[in-house]
Amino acid sequence: MSSLKENKMGTMPIGRLLLTMALPMALSMLVQALYNVVDSAFVAKISDVNQDALNAVSLAFPVQNIMIGIATGTAVGVNALLSRALGERDADMVNRSALNGVFLAGLGMLLSALFGIFCAELFMRSQTSNEAVIAYGTAYIRIITIASFGIFGEIIFERLLQSTGRTIYTLFTQGTGAVLNIIFDPILIFGLFGLPRMEVAGAAVATVLGQIVAFILAMILNHRKNPDVRLHLRGFRPDWKLIGRILAIGVPSMIMVAIGSVMYYGMNLVLMRFEHVRVGLGEVGTAVFGAYYKLQSFIFMPVFGINNAALAIAAYNYGARKPKRILGVLKCGILGATALMVIGVAAFQLIPQVLLGLFNANADMLAVGDPALRTMSLAFVFAGACIIVGGVFQALGNSVYSMIVSIARQLVVLLPVAYLLSLSGNIDAVWFAFPIAEVASLAMTVILFLRLYRKKIRPLSRMPAAE
Repeated sequence: MSSLKENKMGTMPIGRLLLTMALPMALSMLVQALYNVVDSAFVAKISDVNQDALNAVSLAFPVQNIMIGIATGTAVGVNALLSRALGERDADMVNRSALNGVFLAGLGMLLSALFGIFCAELFMRSQTSNEAVIAYGTAYIRIITIASFGIFGEIIFERLLQSTGRTIYTLFTQGTGAVLNIIFDPILIFGLFGLPRMEVAGAAVATVLGQIVAFILAMILNHRKNPDVRLHLRGFRPDWKLIGRILAIGVPSMIMVAIGSVMYYGMNLVLMRFEHVRVGLGEVGTAVFGAYYKLQSFIFMPVFGINNAALAIAAYNYGARKPKRILGVLKCGILGATALMVIGVAAFQLIPQVLLGLFNANADMLAVGDPALRTMSLAFVFAGACIIVGGVFQALGNSVYSMIVSIARQLVVLLPVAYLLSLSGNIDAVWFAFPIAEVASLAMTVILFLRLYRKKIRPLSRMPAAE
C-alpha cells in the first residue's frame, strides 16, 4: 500500500478548518443558487399575461433534480471513500475511487440523455393539460438531459477537489459557470444581439453552457492543482467491487434526491387540486411552490456547502480514527448551518413580497405566495442540524440513515399531511405540512445519531490513530 502525507483535515483546528473549507463551497453554492433564481426570474418575464413559462420550468424541476441527485450521489460515495483513504494514507485507493467515480458519472449522463429523448413530453403531460406549458417544459427537459455531461462532469471533478480539502477551487468553477449562465440567459431567452428568441429553451441552453465550462475548468484544476489524485485512464477497467462500495454510500443519497423529486411532483399534484376550488388557483399554487424552491436554495445551498466540508473532514478523521475531531466538526457544522437558517427565516418572514417580486409575480401570485413563504420557512429552524448530521451519517458509511430520515420526512409525513390539509379547501393550510415534517425529521435524526455514536464513534476512542 502506497502512502500519503498527513492532510490538513487531520491536524488543523476544527473551527478554522471547517471555515476555510466550507466558506469557498458555501460561496460557490450561493452563486449556484443565484443563477437558479436568475434563470426563473428571466423565464417569468417571457409573458406579462400568465405564468406558463415559469410553470413549465417549475414542473420540469423534478427531472433536473433527479439528474443532479444521481451526479451528487455518485460524488458523495466517491467523496466518502476517497477522504477515508486519505486518512488511511492509501494513495492507490484514492486514485481507484476517483477513476471509478468518473466512470459512474458517465453512465448517469447516458441514462439522463435517454430519459430526455424518450420520456420528456410524457412526464409533462402527467402533470398538466396546458399545451403551452407542455411545449415549454418538454423543450427544457430535452436540452438539459441530452447535454447533461456538463453537470455530471462538473460535480464529480469538483468533489475530487473537495475530497482532498482543496475547496477554494470549486468557487472558481461554479462561479464561472454561474456567471456565464446569468450572461447568456437574457441573450438566449429574449434573442438579443441578433440571436433568435428561444424563450424557455434559451434558459436551458444557457444553463448547460455554464455547466460545460465549469466541467472543463474542474478537470484542468484537478490535473494541475490536486496532487493527491492522479487519473490515469490508460488500461482502466471498471472495478465492480469498488463501484459497489461507492454505490452503497451514494445510492441512498440518490434515493434521497429522488424522494425529493417525488415529493415535489406530488406537491404539484396536490396544489393542482385547487383548480376545482377556483380556476387558475392550482396553477398559481404550483408557480408559488416553484418560486419558493428557487428562493430557499439561497439558504440551503450554502448550508450544503458547510455539509460537504463537514462530510470530508468527518470521513478523513474516521479513517484516521480521531473521534474528537468528528464530534468537533459536527458541533461547528450545526452551529454554522443553524445560523444561516435563522437568517433565512428572517428574510422569508420580513420581505416575502419582495422575494416573490423577483419572479414578476402578479396580484394572485402575491396573495397566495405571501403566507406560503412565511409558513414554509418555519421549517428552516430545524433543517440545519438535520442536514449536517445527515452528512456525518454518509461520511461514516451509514447513508441508509439519511435515506430513512428523508423517506420519513417527505413521503411518510409531508405529502400525506399536505393532502389531508388540502381537503380543507384552503390552499394556505397546505404549507403547514413543511414545518410539521421537519420537526418529525429532527426527532428521527437525533435517535439515529445516538445509535451511530454508540456503534461507530465512541469505539474509535479505544483504537490507536492511523499512522
